[in-house]
Amino acid sequence: MNYKNIVFPNYDHCILGTISSILKYYNVETKHKTSEKIDAILNEREYRNVIFLVLDGLGEHILNDISKEGFLNKNKVDCVTSVYPSTTAALTTYYSGCPPYETGWIAWSQYFKEYGRALDMFSHKESYLREEIKNPLMDVYKKVVNYESIFSKIEKASPIVKAYELEPEYAERRALRSINANNIDEIIMNINDLCKTPDKKFILAYSDNPDSLLHKFGVTSEEAKKFIKETEDKIEEMTKNISEDTILIISADHGHKDIQKAYTLLDYPEIQECLIMPASLECRFLSFFVKEEMKEKFVERFNKVFEKEFWLMSKEEFLNKYHFLGYGNKHYKIDDFIGNYVAISTSGSMIRLETFLAEGKAIRKSTHCGLTKEEMEVPVIVIKK
Repeated sequence: MNYKNIVFPNYDHCILGTISSILKYYNVETKHKTSEKIDAILNEREYRNVIFLVLDGLGEHILNDISKEGFLNKNKVDCVTSVYPSTTAALTTYYSGCPPYETGWIAWSQYFKEYGRALDMFSHKESYLREEIKNPLMDVYKKVVNYESIFSKIEKASPIVKAYELEPEYAERRALRSINANNIDEIIMNINDLCKTPDKKFILAYSDNPDSLLHKFGVTSEEAKKFIKETEDKIEEMTKNISEDTILIISADHGHKDIQKAYTLLDYPEIQECLIMPASLECRFLSFFVKEEMKEKFVERFNKVFEKEFWLMSKEEFLNKYHFLGYGNKHYKIDDFIGNYVAISTSGSMIRLETFLAEGKAIRKSTHCGLTKEEMEVPVIVIKK
């Protein structure tokens, strides 16, 4: 494998460090490495308002291409890697203060043997038919992949602080103080209102754009450019009047890469023959449960087709040689979610997750979860007086 054109997650310098620094500031014990730059900035003074704005999908290279000399880049203090996988599940690192290795949130779609189904982790729907799981005898989200949120950790360690989350209406609630904010205008309006109150507070605000626009229109689209430029202007206007005891930290969960080629494994019966069950996880990060007696044939057959576009490795290599999911106390479900092989895209290609029961999800113009720099690198921006 040629490592020159890929970016590994750097757990000494990644998005986990950003949130770990915020937790440290609020006296939360964390065993994970913090960001030296964010630590230094937070230690400059006591802040009444610490705001962390996550712009989903706003990768380093997207921001540079669209607004290299703009307000956000002028206030950039660092460029860090995402955790792996570089996908929406990386948000869980922000919400938990832990790497994927510890939370068990490792992809958009994960197979739960408790239900005999692959589930979309954020929507809670069955991955292939996109149906609700009705009246389960056990809620796997509460019993299996549950974690303590940063909001709870902060309020326990610093009782004087109120922790808020601003989320779209459809999103799962993780904080006791949760406010609906469906777009950047509503986010800014609520930040302004909250900052007027005298309480000490931490605010995590989440915008599902530009990610949604990037998926639909692509990284070079006018729609994505318009959103990013307008959002930048709105943030600049908002921060003109922030007080000296307010700090705004902005980052992302991952970047994006345009899709150039899409495959389906249903076209390769010689690969299907090797599998115990359908591939799962993500279209650019696939888990394979391979029959023991077919391992050599699977590697040979998969690489014959995909070697130039996907990096196929063993589970042992993925977890213990390269530590893609990070370090710490391994979540007990990791071994259920990951088969004996994984394949990660190193190009602009994807493999659709589908069966003969249901067609895979629509192919998007742009997506994430590969190892390219476009997906793996995100900016860290700090704005204060």
